[in-house]
Amino acid sequence: MDVREFVKPRMNPNIPQISPGDTVRVSLKTVEGDKERLQHFQGVVIRMRKGVDGGNFTVRRVSYGIGVERTFPFQSLSVQNVEVLRHGEVRRAKLYYVRRLSAKRARLKERREKVIQQAMPQEEQQQETEQTSE
Repeated sequence: MDVREFVKPRMNPNIPQISPGDTVRVSLKTVEGDKERLQHFQGVVIRMRKGVDGGNFTVRRVSYGIGVERTFPFQSLSVQNVEVLRHGEVRRAKLYYVRRLSAKRARLKERREKVIQQAMPQEEQQQETEQTSE
């Protein structure tokens, strides 16, 4: 039997496309007594797990010299917003090796996105090349 037969997973629309190595800021709705507030957790995505239940992602940060990891389900309604701050350049799917690194070694290079030329009609591109060659 499969869980999907009983419950269809619904992804949270507030979570954008993220990948391991990205630095994200997760905003969580926390309830304290009768008050609600947003609590932010900023760190590096070290693991993404996709499964029948919708999956989850783990974010790691270092707070006062102690590594703190927190796992957030993709279906969670308490996750209000996920903001991608940086795209890290990594070559692995699971970044568990970051746990044993400290300080500068734990930093990841920023991934450079390829610049896509804006869609210009062919005639305009030819005219520009002719003007520059003259």
